[in-house]
Amino acid sequence: MKDIPREKLEFLSTLFAKGHGKSQKEMMALLMPAMRKAKQEHLTFTPQEMQAAITAIKKYSTEAELQQIQNILEKSNAQRNNSRQT
Repeated sequence: MKDIPREKLEFLSTLFAKGHGKSQKEMMALLMPAMRKAKQEHLTFTPQEMQAAITAIKKYSTEAELQQIQNILEKSNAQRNNSRQT
């Protein structure tokens, strides 16, 4: 996490704070606009930055939240794979 720029950490921190304790459906509703905002602000995350952020978030997550994270990651990967095929 120490190698991730401050702006990106602030974005992730805000996203984590808003999403903490939310259901998977609520998280997805929060995540989509947040990702659009990141794109508008030209915040892109390398795979290494994303992995570091996910690892840090998982460290402070409950079992239920860990399952939600896993489900969201699986959906995100599926969407990414579908967009590459078109």
